[in-house]
Amino acid sequence: MKPIVLVSTYPDKKSITKIANDFVETKLVACVNISKISSIYSWNKKIENASEYLAIFKTVPKNKKLLQQKIKDSHPYEVPEIAEIDVTSINKEYLNWMVQSTN
Repeated sequence: MKPIVLVSTYPDKKSITKIANDFVETKLVACVNISKISSIYSWNKKIENASEYLAIFKTVPKNKKLLQQKIKDSHPYEVPEIAEIDVTSINKEYLNWMVQSTN
């Protein structure tokens, strides 16, 4: 089994913390890593420099489509990033923990 790792950015810690807690509590994800970052991007014909929070969602293949939809539905941004990282290698113990945490 190959793990699913999705990333997205959020405008503040409060919004991602609530979402992350809900997703872990319902076993949609095994965990969510949250880190404060600086982002530079173009939006509405302006260059933006913003503080954001990067969320890394870790789950199993059976939850991928639902997770993508839940991120989209709960996201505060008009155009949220929902990108998948292709995991080519993962230690067996961690993968086993992910499976157990999402069952």
